[in-house]
Amino acid sequence: MMSESSRRIRIRNASLVAAAALLTTAATAACGAETSSAGESPGGASGVSAAGKPVVTAAMYPLQWLAEQVGGPDVTVTGLTKPGVEPHDLELSPLQVAGLQETKLVVYIKGIQPAVDEAVEQHAADRGFEVASSVPTLPAAGEEGHEGEEEHGHEEIDYDPHLWLDPARFATVATRLGERLATADPAHAQGYRERAAEAAAGLTALDGELAKGLATCSSRAIVTSHAAFGYLANRYGLHQIGISGIDPEAEPSPARLAEVAKVAKQEKVTTIFTETLVSPKVAEVLAQEVGAKTAVLDPVESQPANGDYPSAMRRNLEVLQSALSCS
Repeated sequence: MMSESSRRIRIRNASLVAAAALLTTAATAACGAETSSAGESPGGASGVSAAGKPVVTAAMYPLQWLAEQVGGPDVTVTGLTKPGVEPHDLELSPLQVAGLQETKLVVYIKGIQPAVDEAVEQHAADRGFEVASSVPTLPAAGEEGHEGEEEHGHEEIDYDPHLWLDPARFATVATRLGERLATADPAHAQGYRERAAEAAAGLTALDGELAKGLATCSSRAIVTSHAAFGYLANRYGLHQIGISGIDPEAEPSPARLAEVAKVAKQEKVTTIFTETLVSPKVAEVLAQEVGAKTAVLDPVESQPANGDYPSAMRRNLEVLQSALSCS
């Protein structure tokens, strides 16, 4: 039986296809900036914007940021997820579906946005760059933080999709994206490859900053609202304890909360981490229970209020250093 969450995000094919046919012309005429706002559809009949540049559609913010770095002035990048919207909850409009049919490349991660997965499969299967297939992935949260996963749309994958929180893996994605763009637009292949190398170098440097900053910490345990930080924890030798699993909508059971509280006390956790797009109420109650404070750890799933992906990751480093007493 289909879950309520899956039913809510499922694309209704017949109506969307009909609407897409009506909206394609309007979408083509209305846009053409080098970077379009999330939800806009700048594609033309051949996947080229009104400015004459290939259109790259990114499913969510970190992928949009990377596409802009690698694509540079040679592409028009548009994002499907508006700032401030929880990516897991994304519902695609008919205009967005129309745009997928007229884009050169769709950059997405299978499993984190079921609506995007379905739309790409149906309308852009030959133009999708599925990021998780380009790097080694980690298993989805197991007993720690797996409550209710199958009821919130993640039952089709067995890996954690939040791979951008490991800059080293993201550097590999940058290189692979450069190659995909070079194939899609051979006339600008050299530029894509050069910018991909620059982006990868910057991400490698960021990885070094995080590794150095988290090398000597009094504590290694991080209690998070949902299990989005597995890659960060794995990369830098931390132990993630997710209150809920990889889907932030999955509500933890009383037994799970009691378990997390017990582990937090055993590990002498002083900070419970909340997030920018998830209600902090459960984390705040847990913090009160174990005598800890709260702090925001950003999964960088949406455009930061200030700065960009690298600056958000550096803020995360500062927050972690303070919470874990890193010297």
